[in-house]
Parts: sequence; C-alpha cells; structure tokens
Amino acid sequence: MGRTSRKRSKLARRAVAASAALVLGAGGVTLVNVYASAGEGGDQPPAATQDAQSGPRMSTIDCPDVATSLQDVPQGAREAVDRELAALDTQITEAYRKFAEDPGAAQETVLGPLEEQRRGTLAAISGAIQQAGGQPPEGLDSNAPCTLRADEQPPDQGGTASPSEDPGQGEDGGQDGGQGEEPGEEPGNGGQAGNGPSPDDFVPIEDVEPNVNKVRNQRGASRGQFETKCGTNANGKFNPDNVIVAPGVSNGAHHMHDYVGNQATDAFSSDEDLANGRTTCRNQRDKSTYYWPVLRIQNGQEEEDAQADGGGNDQNVGEIQTPDQVTLKFVGNPTAKVVAMPRFLRIITGDAKAFTNGNANANASWSCTGFENRQLKDKYPLCPEGSKVVRTFKFQSCWDGANIDSANHRTHVAFAGADGRCPGGFRAIPQLVQRIVYDVPPEPNFAVDSFPEQLHKPVTDHGDFINVFADREMRRLVSCINRGDRCR
Repeated sequence: MGRTSRKRSKLARRAVAASAALVLGAGGVTLVNVYASAGEGGDQPPAATQDAQSGPRMSTIDCPDVATSLQDVPQGAREAVDRELAALDTQITEAYRKFAEDPGAAQETVLGPLEEQRRGTLAAISGAIQQAGGQPPEGLDSNAPCTLRADEQPPDQGGTASPSEDPGQGEDGGQDGGQGEEPGEEPGNGGQAGNGPSPDDFVPIEDVEPNVNKVRNQRGASRGQFETKCGTNANGKFNPDNVIVAPGVSNGAHHMHDYVGNQATDAFSSDEDLANGRTTCRNQRDKSTYYWPVLRIQNGQEEEDAQADGGGNDQNVGEIQTPDQVTLKFVGNPTAKVVAMPRFLRIITGDAKAFTNGNANANASWSCTGFENRQLKDKYPLCPEGSKVVRTFKFQSCWDGANIDSANHRTHVAFAGADGRCPGGFRAIPQLVQRIVYDVPPEPNFAVDSFPEQLHKPVTDHGDFINVFADREMRRLVSCINRGDRCR
C-alpha cells in the first residue's frame, strides 16, 4: 500500500485541521462519542457519556485480556494458542462494530453472542494446552463475559513507567489541562471515524510540569551507546499484522504498523525469512525489525486503506504521517555491564489494550521538541509553534538469560528497578530507545492507530522489536556500550 499523505505548509495543514473539527468522515461510526464544549459545566460528565434518563452512555466494549494470564504455555501449543488469542481480538472488533451501529441494543445483540463466542475460543485454548501436556490456568473460562464502559480514564491510574525509566506523566502531567473546545464551537465528534480521539485526549505541553528523572550511573555502569539509522519508512511499508503476538494471522493487529529495518516482516515471517530479508538500515548487519502503530491526522481526508483491514475497516482513518525523524539507539545499564541479546529476541513495550486493561504495561511517552523534560503517558501533546510532536519508547532492558519469547510475550524480559538493577535471575541487555518525531498541526485531531474498542487513546501506544543483528555485530554493539563509547 502506498502512502497518500504529503508534506504541506503549516498554514495549509492548519487550515484543513481547523475545518476538520466540523467534518464527519463518511463511512465511519457516528456519534458514539460526542464531547461537550469547554463552556459547559466543569464538573459534569461529557455529553457523550451522560443521558438525563438513562445515566452514563457506554462507549466501548471491555473484555478481560486473556493473554496476560497465559504465562506457562507449552512450546508445542503456542502456535495454536496465539491463533486463538487473535480470534478473540477479531471477535471483540466485530462486536464493537455492532455496538457502534446500535448502542441501545448492545446487551442483547452484542454482549451475549460475544460471550458465547469467547467461551468456545477459551475452550479451544485450554484444549491446545492440555494436548501439549500443559495445565490451563484455573478459571480461564471466567474471562468470557465482557462489559460496556464509558469513555473515561482507564482503570488503574497508577504509575505507567517502569521504575528505572524516565517517567511519563505524573499526576500533574496527564490529568490537568485537557484540551476542550472553545465556547460557542460545535461539540467534537469523537474523531473522524466516531471512535476517537476526543478533545480531552490532548493537553498543551506548556501546561505540563517538568517530570523527568534519570537514574544516575554507578560504578560498573555501561555508559556507551550504539545508534542504528534505518530511515523513517518513507518507502511506505505497512501492514496490520503482528508477527510477535499473532504469527500466521493476517490483520492480527487490527491497526496499521509503520516498519523500518527488516522489509520481510509480516504475519508469516519465519526467523529464516527475517535473516534473509532486506533492511532499510544503513548498517546492513542490522536486519532487525522495528515497528509501531502509524500516526494519522484525522482531517477529513481518506488514506488508501480507507476500505481495507487495519485501516477504515477497523475504524483507523485519516492521512498516515511520515515521521520527520526516527532515532534508534541502544544504551547501557546504570549499574552493570550489558550482555548480548540473543538473535531473534522479541520485545514488546507498551500495551495496545491499555485503555481497557489499565496502565500496568503502558510505556510510551509523548512530548514536544524543546520540552522533552515533560513527558505524557495518557495524553497527546499540543506543541507550540516551531515545536514538533515526539513519541518515545524505552524498551525492557533485562533478559531472563534463556528465552527469546514467552507465552504472553512479556515475562522473558523485564524493566530494571528504581535503582537501575535487573530483577533476580535477569541480565542487563542493551536497551533500545526509539524516538519518533512528527511535524503535525497543534490541533486535537491526530492519533495513533489502535484496536477499534481502544478509542485511539494515547495510553495504548506500543512498540515492537525483533533482534536480527548479525551475531558479530551484536558483540561489537555490546563492546561499544560497555567501553562507554558512542558508535554506529
């Protein structure tokens, strides 16, 4: 798929963005989320979530995330389990579409059938685990029922950054200063597809207090860094797959990804395919896969995927934005030397379902150039004139020393603690830090792609990485970091 968005003058883009607040994209879901203007009562719920007779209106479907409970799946069952987990995601997507079309009949026509579908899929997961000689988690079937919920802050507003990473938004960083609409304007429409973003998902970066703290290097620290340049996906490699979470499943992500690095990456890529793939990285010994959800401006314009899976079929609409800059760096540990990552190690950082799951695994940060000592987790930043949006991922930097993946794609890696040390049994590895910069208008109409029911919330942002460095080059990377050098 080619990319239709082009660089425009700021004046032209802002004119489009300003008018787009009154445009409802054709073919989208309409008026599931409608937000009150800033001129209405400050303590009242938004117009979209309150009805004088029936109380709060529900705006999304909330289902238990089954994957998080699957920490001990036999290797022989993982392919089948991943396939069934992807089926659960597809079931939620279809149910959300039906709900958006007829919210009033959700209990009868959406939640009941969805629960029955999920029970069958959960039974298939249990069967696959048992057939491979494992023991399914107790009470797995209790994850079948789903509920409806209002578009509000996710559950569990506790810390979303790992203890040793630069924090994202604290209490001041993401909860205050939400960007509503000017008095007298029409209410927002919940995004061009009707399911977000909302004006309340944005905050002027100037309203955020500085909130970044760094762990100081100690004796024995690995102080160097290694940068790999892999471009900005200007060639337009996209797909809505996720070879880590849903291998072998087309549209397993239900949202579009940007890819840099390995060009052989899709749902069906084997390790051999990746090893033999082309790369956009200048360093041809780095064939790693780096990918993340695309960012779009919802300006009333359609992208080429407007009628395709991952795009308009999954309520992801608007013009895909090519980053101005993508920086990929590997850095050391503040307390120890790092060891080499194993080839084909897979790491996911952040949580694509954090809006319904809660913030425990949320990890992306949002800021603006010139203001990067102020980081947001659950809001998008509105940047002042001359400043650009910055999106940062700091990946897990501790490895269990044995596995390149795990059943839930999380427990084989971990974040360092508040003191910079890895948990017991884990080893420090080079930490991937991705910094992605966009030149977008300071208007509340850009958002990352998401699962439809996640409403394009910034807290759902996430990044994925598969290490396909040549072994010798990985050793050079580690040596550079441990010596305290800066290398490419």
